[in-house]
Amino acid sequence: MANQQGNRSGGMLGKLLINTISIFAVSYILSGIQIDSFVTALIVAVVMAVLNVTLKPLLILITIPLTVITFGLFLLVVNVLVLYAAEFLIGGFHIAGFWWALLFSILVSLVNSILFKPGRV
Repeated sequence: MANQQGNRSGGMLGKLLINTISIFAVSYILSGIQIDSFVTALIVAVVMAVLNVTLKPLLILITIPLTVITFGLFLLVVNVLVLYAAEFLIGGFHIAGFWWALLFSILVSLVNSILFKPGRV
C-alpha cells in the first residue's frame, strides 16, 4: 500500500516536471509568451494545476450555454481565461495577447500529450 502511494506522488511530481518543461519549451518557441526562468515555469505549472482544479470547473459551469452553442469550442476561451488568471498571479509570466495564449495552450497540451504516453510517468 505504501509503495502505491509513493508511486502516485512520484508520478505526480514527474508529471509536474514534464508539464514545467513543456511550458518552458513552448514559451521559448513563442515570442508572445515570456517566462523569465525555469523556476517561474515551475510556478506557472503549479498555479495552472491549482487553477485547473478550482477556477476552470467554475468557468465551465458558468459558460455551459456558450459551450453548447459553439459545440465545445468555447472551452478554448475558458483555457485562455485560466492562463490570464495565472499571468495575473505570477510575476515573470507575460502573455502578449489572446491569440498567443490560445496557441500556447494548444501547444502545451500537444507537447504534454506526446510526453504523457502510457507507460511513462
